[in-house]
Amino acid sequence: MTRILIVGGGYAGLYTAWTLERLLRRGEAKVTVLDPRPYMTYQPFLPEVASGAIEARHAVVPLRRHLRRTRVVAGAARRIDHAHRTVHAVGPDGQALTFPYDVVVVTAGAVTRTFPIPGLLDEAIGLKNVEEAVAIRDRLLTAFDRAAALPDGPERARLLTVTFVGGGFSGVEGFAETLSLATELLAYYPELRREELAFHLVEAQGRILPEVTERPGRWVVKHLRSRGGIVHLGAKLVSAVGGHVELSTGEEFDSELIVWTAGNAANPVVAKHTDLPVDTRGYLLTRPDLRLGSVDEPVPDAWAAGDDAAIPDLALGGASFTVPNAQHAVRQARLLAANVVATLRGLPTRDYEHPSLGVVATLGRGHGIFQFKRLVITGWPAWALHRGYHVLAVPTWERKLRVLLDWLPALAGRRDPASLAAVSRPREAFRRGGTPPPERSDAPTSLVA
Repeated sequence: MTRILIVGGGYAGLYTAWTLERLLRRGEAKVTVLDPRPYMTYQPFLPEVASGAIEARHAVVPLRRHLRRTRVVAGAARRIDHAHRTVHAVGPDGQALTFPYDVVVVTAGAVTRTFPIPGLLDEAIGLKNVEEAVAIRDRLLTAFDRAAALPDGPERARLLTVTFVGGGFSGVEGFAETLSLATELLAYYPELRREELAFHLVEAQGRILPEVTERPGRWVVKHLRSRGGIVHLGAKLVSAVGGHVELSTGEEFDSELIVWTAGNAANPVVAKHTDLPVDTRGYLLTRPDLRLGSVDEPVPDAWAAGDDAAIPDLALGGASFTVPNAQHAVRQARLLAANVVATLRGLPTRDYEHPSLGVVATLGRGHGIFQFKRLVITGWPAWALHRGYHVLAVPTWERKLRVLLDWLPALAGRRDPASLAAVSRPREAFRRGGTPPPERSDAPTSLVA
């Protein structure tokens, strides 16, 4: 049988395998998905996972549960050697893995783009994976608990200061959702005042949300500021050493939580460790029919879709590339699978062309923005559109139902303020037993219980 290897089990990878299972005849091909995680993450839900609006497990789709005729392997690709039709990978325990193939589909996904800013890698956290979203929520809730036990002062102010760097969709949605969470948390903390919260959104450009036009972008800035958010436009992060934030504008402040969402970069495997054709940014050069290569020189048996692929946007004339979002990823994956099957059977392929359905963003519970061409909707209607669209878009009916069950009770009640930060240290209580925790040397001595 033809061996089809899918490198990456994210949104595009899952839908490619899923569609191949439906289209391939039994015995026609053997499909393998290689990914270090056993699940697909629905990234548009991560801001709401960070705010507790969605349970973390409901934002992921287990690969083995839904890919019944596909081999799923836990491993991280390290090199794609197309000349020898081989992918070299590393397994969960560090063991070397080798995967020969006849056809390769690269859907490895992009990674968070970082810069050599002092303190960034030591202090900041991304918002690319569900583990990061959970950690953001738990760290914010823990900061509230710690701040409520302290008197007014620099340490309390630092604990109640949150900084998001990056004004794209991920940054704005994450910022707005956690700001909404923090505002609602004050009902549980009578010791804390609203004016003590300091939520900073830092964007290097002069505007946020480049996916929408300028006027709606200005409205979002005004809206976030009206809710107490501090939006820094035309400002870059200069240093984050020790949690002390320094901006290019000269502003400085201490921040307990720093979230970095300043764009994506090509997966290093694709950008640096393959003989497949890539552009100057490190993205795979992809034809309109989703084969790799140029229009005149396709690369045999190599395909790509999703965030790592530079795919001409035929709906806009082909001069630009499709943007990396969910609506493109799922449609590219379905067409890619159909084209792979067509090629196996000696049939012609089809080009990918999809006009945008518009953009929609959550800005916290009851707040949102939607734009389709010149139509702009804000507030509750946009928030409802956001939820409706993504419930339809998240894979599997089982996950759609779970997300709806997360949302419905939240409409009538407050958010859950329980932090599960100790989950990252599950053996600490067992090891310590009845021994009280050590006192912090910098702990205040004048507090009265």
